[in-house]
Amino acid sequence: MRTITTPAPAARPVGELLRDWRRRRRLSQLQLAVEAGISQRHLSFVESGRAAPSRDMLLHLAETLDVPLRARDLLLTAAGFAPLYRERPADDPDLAAAMAAVQAILTGHEPHPALAVDRHWTLRAANRGVEALLAGVADAALLAAPVNVLRLSLHPDGLGRRIVNHRAWKRHVLERLARQVEASADAGLAALRDELAALPEPDGGVTEDDDVPAPAGPFGIAVPLLLDLPGHGRLAFLSTTTVFGTALDVGLAELTVEAFFPADAATAAVMAGLVRDTSAEEFSSAAAPAGPVDLE
Repeated sequence: MRTITTPAPAARPVGELLRDWRRRRRLSQLQLAVEAGISQRHLSFVESGRAAPSRDMLLHLAETLDVPLRARDLLLTAAGFAPLYRERPADDPDLAAAMAAVQAILTGHEPHPALAVDRHWTLRAANRGVEALLAGVADAALLAAPVNVLRLSLHPDGLGRRIVNHRAWKRHVLERLARQVEASADAGLAALRDELAALPEPDGGVTEDDDVPAPAGPFGIAVPLLLDLPGHGRLAFLSTTTVFGTALDVGLAELTVEAFFPADAATAAVMAGLVRDTSAEEFSSAAAPAGPVDLE
């Protein structure tokens, strides 16, 4: 019997990768050269492979193009250099201060929901406000680790059935994912976007038609998350995003904390009661392990 071995695809030249990132940022060679402070001729030679960029030049171009840290390492290895950025395990002492900051944000935001996710929206940690909203989710599989927060929120058997403005919220989520895909060129995010776009509307849920006018007040400035929580009525939240703006660790740079604030007094009162009635222990289900955030 003869064994046929399929060779691995050859790595793309660094010049091609740089050109892809320049086009993704919608910059001409001249525009990038001006922003980077180099000659257009030299940039052209680098992209065509006629000149090899130095390590410092490559990092400078990546910074100018706002290339994600994970992709910067790919540029470095494509050019024959060692990767610069590490992805440390969650219990690495170097991450202790950052992980403590994440935990402080989550705990300090109670009784309102807040959670930490990685670049693919996988749940890494959550507070008791999130636990209260997830009680009674129909499909236990959606809560089995690893939990994808966006899939859980839009799936008809997840929170999707409870989201009153499901169409508007789904549109908001897909638009945000589209921006992330454009910025990162991440194939995993692109696949997630396509999967979520294909999810059906909740059957028998509380989804309102898009033509229903948005309520006055805070809903006129941002897309709210409107939830119909059984036994507690309608809750309204506005969301914020927190990232580590100066992170040099790959996982830390990709970590996002999503915090939801009550958009009205009634929601604030309900959340205060829900969290007060839960255990004082942190949310520790399989969906969100207690303790330090797991960046692996």
